Amino acid sequence: MNIDKKTQTEIEAATFRKLLQHLDNHKEVQNIDLMITADFCRNCLSKWFVSEAEKLNTEVSIEDAHQIVYKMPYIEYKEKFQTPATVEQLKAFNSKKK
Repeated sequence: MNIDKKTQTEIEAATFRKLLQHLDNHKEVQNIDLMITADFCRNCLSKWFVSEAEKLNTEVSIEDAHQIVYKMPYIEYKEKFQTPATVEQLKAFNSKKK
């Protein structure tokens, strides 16, 4: 690959924004489903955002990161879109932990 670091960073940022948009367009995909299949979820993205900000000496709260990832406060997202985990989901999630 022959692209400069600035261009690569811009592409990575645009890709991240596209991922967030894709997740926003598919709210039916529950965080637990993401954890089962991909071993990360929207909350992980929020935590990673905070962690990377810290590395750049920039303070970002988890609430602010949730706002970026969920496009609304996390509590609001949970109330509107998060459903209780099914027995099957919990079983699949717990079996991955082992």
